[in-house]
Amino acid sequence: MRLATDEAAAKRIANLFAETFDPEKTAASAFETKDGWSAEIHFAQEPDRASVMALLQAAGANAESAVFETVAKKDWVAASLEGLKPVRVGPFVVHGAHDRAKIGANQIGIEIEAALAFGTGHHGTTRGCLVLLDSVLKAASPRRVLDLGTGTGVLAIAAAKARRGKVLASDIDPLSVAVATDNARLNGAGGLVEAIQAGGLSAPAFKRLGPFDLVLANILANPLRRLATPMSRHLAGGAHVILSGLLPPQAGAVVADYRARGMVLERQIQLEGWSSLLMRKVGC
Repeated sequence: MRLATDEAAAKRIANLFAETFDPEKTAASAFETKDGWSAEIHFAQEPDRASVMALLQAAGANAESAVFETVAKKDWVAASLEGLKPVRVGPFVVHGAHDRAKIGANQIGIEIEAALAFGTGHHGTTRGCLVLLDSVLKAASPRRVLDLGTGTGVLAIAAAKARRGKVLASDIDPLSVAVATDNARLNGAGGLVEAIQAGGLSAPAFKRLGPFDLVLANILANPLRRLATPMSRHLAGGAHVILSGLLPPQAGAVVADYRARGMVLERQIQLEGWSSLLMRKVGC
């Protein structure tokens, strides 16, 4: 499916389809063309067009302009990666192997390839977390850091390399833990990132390595709301918490839940239709 549109709509469409469909069977991309922007979704099998049209409408696009065609077999994940430009956020540059040589000496390169785990760095939620991580590290020096719901490990690797310090990364999915561990090793942070499989915050490692001065949690609104109470028990006084994976209408409820646990909102940003929050625990 191909749809010519503007930049914002193309990115919304790519993000929405990437979140909705099985990543093993679907590749979503948004890219600039000589005539504007285009969103392209490649399916392993012919999709239900009515469902596709409904998603396009939900993204605010002109669904009637969508073009469907059958294409020859191809490694669309590899092809889409070749078209992805490095993501640059402050000192961080998230890139694929094909851009490895383009990373400057003073930049923090984070090499992430597409995998079954979530997070190539091009999603608005990941970029939002990196923006807020950069701002935290400019103002503070967190010693104990947790990346909750680590996915590919991109945020854990960023925090570890920027601070040259250890990070605990956790995910409920064992595949994500394996991918994050491999990516940390690939990026020269294998000795800094400890990835564990855990649902919630009850595993012994959280108590052993906490309380945390910084928590990054790029998940979804409902899980973040459920984690507000247990997370607050693992925070040091003055700790920063970066939350993402939120649609703008969901941000208010998440902020309220964390405020009720002794945190204040310091900053909120929106990128590509997603909200990211920076909160801080008040008191000791």
